[in-house]
Formats: sequence, C-alpha cells, structure tokens
Amino acid sequence: MKNAKKIIILVVAIALLAVLLIPSINPLLDEGTKNATTNQIQNTFGGLFGGSGSLTVPNLICAIAAALLVWLACTLVCWVLSYFGKKNGRSRSVVGLFSSLIKFCGFMAAVVWALSILGVNLTGIFASLVLGFGAQSLIEDAVTGIFIIFEGNYQVGDVIVLDDFRGTVRHIGLRTTTIEDGGGNLKIVNNSDIRNLQNRSRNNSIAVCDLSISYDASIEEVEKVMKKTFPEMYERNKDIFLGAPRLAGVESLGESSVVMRIIVDIKEENFFIGYRTLNREVKLMCDRNNIEIPFNQLVVHQAK
Repeated sequence: MKNAKKIIILVVAIALLAVLLIPSINPLLDEGTKNATTNQIQNTFGGLFGGSGSLTVPNLICAIAAALLVWLACTLVCWVLSYFGKKNGRSRSVVGLFSSLIKFCGFMAAVVWALSILGVNLTGIFASLVLGFGAQSLIEDAVTGIFIIFEGNYQVGDVIVLDDFRGTVRHIGLRTTTIEDGGGNLKIVNNSDIRNLQNRSRNNSIAVCDLSISYDASIEEVEKVMKKTFPEMYERNKDIFLGAPRLAGVESLGESSVVMRIIVDIKEENFFIGYRTLNREVKLMCDRNNIEIPFNQLVVHQAK
C-alpha cells in the first residue's frame, strides 16, 4: 500500500512535469504563450540556470517545472536508497542520513534554480539566511550526524538511554535523531546535543526479581523448587527469555525476610516485558509451592 501510494505520486508528478515541459500538449495555453514557453524552456534547460529574469507566464512555468524536476529526481534517488536500507540497522542509519542530505540539497537547488529563472537576486537572500537562521548550528548538527554514522556509536534500531529517556532509535537524519520510547512517545534531538548516551543494544540485558521469603522457610527447599520450576518458566516464555531463569544468590537479610535474587537473560528491546513476566512467573511459583512471601504488618497497641 505504501509503495503503491509512492508510485501514484511519482506518476502524477511525471505527468505534470510533461505538461509543463511540453507546452504543445497543454490545453490551458494559447498559441502565443505556448511558443513563448517553448522558447523559454529551451533557454532555461539548455543552460540550466539560464533565464530571462522576469515574472512572465513562461518563466513561471519554467520555474515550477525546474522545482518539480529537482523534487522528482530527489524522490527517485531516496526511493532507490530505501531498498538498500533494509539489511540491518547500520544500513538504515546510512540511508537515513544520506536521504536527509539529498532532500536538503534538493530543496536548496530547487529554490535557487526557480528563483534564478524568475530573476531574483540570490546574494542578499543567502546572506540573510546564513545570518538569520544560524548556519553554524546547522553545520554543527550535520557534521555530528556524519560522525555518528561512521563512528557507529549507535544506529537505527538500537536501544539507547539519553538524559533519562530510554527508547529505540527510529531515524538518524542530517540534523536530528528521533528516539521512540516504549509508550510510543518520540524525542527528537539535535545531533550536536547528543552527549553521554548509553547504547543498551550491544549486549543482552537481564531482568531481575528480588523474592522475599520468610525466615521460617528453608532456603534449601526453596532452591529445590526453583531448580525444578525455572526450566518450565523458560519453556513457557521462549519468545521473551533467552534461557532459563537462575538464582543469583541471597541478596540481603531483611528485617522480616530473606531476599533472594532471581535473574534471566533477555534482549534489550524486551526489557520491560521481561521484567514483568519474570515477576509473574515467580509469584505463580510461590503460590503453587506454598512459599510464603512475608509482608509488613502494623501492630496497634490500644492504651487502657
């Protein structure tokens, strides 16, 4: 469906471009305008940035055609690149960066070409853009984006932690990086502002469950139950757990309970669901084997 929509847009754009560049098939123009437009098209596209420099119908048609031609070329290039970005996260990162660069350069080229056809003086405009929109920040973001790609600190699909925001990298552009958390919230950060991040996708993670048992319970008996039950937990949750849960040991001796730490290997993208699943399985294990989980009790003494 997505590709079909792109094809339809491209076909419409090509048809519109043909109407603009071949005035003889345009039913909206009279013969005089068709001849003038044909001459202007020859002058414009013969010398690329040529043009008589006046706001006339032929010049306006040529300006629109030039912008549409650049957009069509950029769209086709980005479309071709997208097929090379499906292999892995690094290829998606590289394609995303170059697609952003192509779109930006294409936009600037279309504006320059169209305005030059209409005879607009671009020197003052570009000076204003450089001073008014902070070209230094743009260049800094773009250079940082290039270094991010080639240094491989993170790539599309990686789970990273940035300023206490944990999420999956969805897009690395020329200026910004887009991160999506588990709730679907997007954080868009300028590339030059990305510092001190944690890449959590390089190694598998672990889910942890601290189980409190009564001091009256036998640790050895609980360990036997765990040894029997942990493989069953893994069989039920192979899509989340990378192996059977295991007992890390006695974590602490609390005021009213012995705390035993249980861990299981999971993929980073399954961190939250792995944590919740492990807690659920441990609670079910305790219920089925009469393992008491003590809870705080409040004793009230009533004065006589």
